[in-house]
Amino acid sequence: MDMTASAPAAELSILQASGLMLAYSIIYVLPLYASDATRPSPSRSRDDPAAIRARVRAVTLSTTACSIVTLITLCCLSQQRPALYLMGYWPVRLVESAKALLLTATLFAGPLYESLFIDGGWRYIGTGLQRLWQSWPEWRNIVAGPVTEECLFRSAVVPLLVLAKASPSSIIFLSPLVFGVAHIHHFYEFRLTNPGLPIYAAVARTVIQLTYTSVFGAYVTFLFLQTGSLLAVVLVHAFCNSLGLPRVWGFILCSPVSGSSSME
Repeated sequence: MDMTASAPAAELSILQASGLMLAYSIIYVLPLYASDATRPSPSRSRDDPAAIRARVRAVTLSTTACSIVTLITLCCLSQQRPALYLMGYWPVRLVESAKALLLTATLFAGPLYESLFIDGGWRYIGTGLQRLWQSWPEWRNIVAGPVTEECLFRSAVVPLLVLAKASPSSIIFLSPLVFGVAHIHHFYEFRLTNPGLPIYAAVARTVIQLTYTSVFGAYVTFLFLQTGSLLAVVLVHAFCNSLGLPRVWGFILCSPVSGSSSME
């Protein structure tokens, strides 16, 4: 299913859609600095359970608010397709989600084979899933981060661009830049919690993070346009966060790798 096929006549301008997209990014990140409970601190680890709980609550509220704005906009302006359809909520599309996950797994085919079969990691899959309910950092990286980010940056943003008659290529390659920019605040957090490191290290880290989050954003935006499924991109995001960047050389160690989300 291609969401851009037979799109309705543009009733939302590109400028308006882009403005909402930028506003959503600000609304998502700003609450993380609005209170002492969510604001980064040199004296508190970003993995502190209390801080994670507060941040999850903040971004959940932000995502819900932005999703409601998109829902209302689509209900008012979209004449051909239901809002929940455009936002990827319904139908769920289980088959498309499985195909998207399988396609993504091919990027990790070598490391997955080595980790699961050569190193025997398949024995600990149940333990890893159990950790989601026991570890707040794991919950943030594998559940809360992917769900809130995909609900906002794919489900709430992409339909606005489709409604504005943006081309598929611009949706795929330009909209993820906002997703990447939403992670730039990590530069401030990194400098705050690592004051002894030179600034060029923080800049390099931020540039690398902006690059791979933008590339990943383009990939999942493509999947969202092709499948029309929010579930598909949430599962792919969670899967990628659990494994980190695809490894192209060296030996993989038997240890979990947690991804990064903009709420971290």
